Amino acid sequence: MTASPPAATVKDNREKLLERAMSRYQYSGDALIEVLHTAQELYGFLPPALLKTIAHKLRLPASRVLGVASFYHFFSLQPKAAHTFVVCLGTACYVAGALGLVEALDRSGAKPGSSGAKNDVSVQTARCIGACGLAPALIYDGVVHARATPQLIKAELERIGVK
Repeated sequence: MTASPPAATVKDNREKLLERAMSRYQYSGDALIEVLHTAQELYGFLPPALLKTIAHKLRLPASRVLGVASFYHFFSLQPKAAHTFVVCLGTACYVAGALGLVEALDRSGAKPGSSGAKNDVSVQTARCIGACGLAPALIYDGVVHARATPQLIKAELERIGVK
């Protein structure tokens, strides 16, 4: 029987792949969003240490990198849960009842801003997802749901085993 190599000797290629992506853009600060997309694809989320590394390599202030990463809702600063709900709170969605969607998620025990807090469900809100004609809009596990209702949320939560 052969022993498996210690975890420290297992090579993690994510750093190398991120470095290659930054090199492709010649370490230009103008490529920040593309680099952040690559980093999130590789790591699943953007932890503070990774943001500092990107800022250093692209010669940008750390505050700018954090500002961009926290502004766009498709970047995550925390590990994502198995299931993600993003409720649009733009004007059209708000008027059409988006707060009812947030309340339905709140009643389930999953709170906006939480990640993995309740049965591995993440709840987020977005200022606008650009689907005003579908109001109120909800993104559930990457799929946009038009004219979402609290009943839809309840059914999805029951389906994945969250009461």
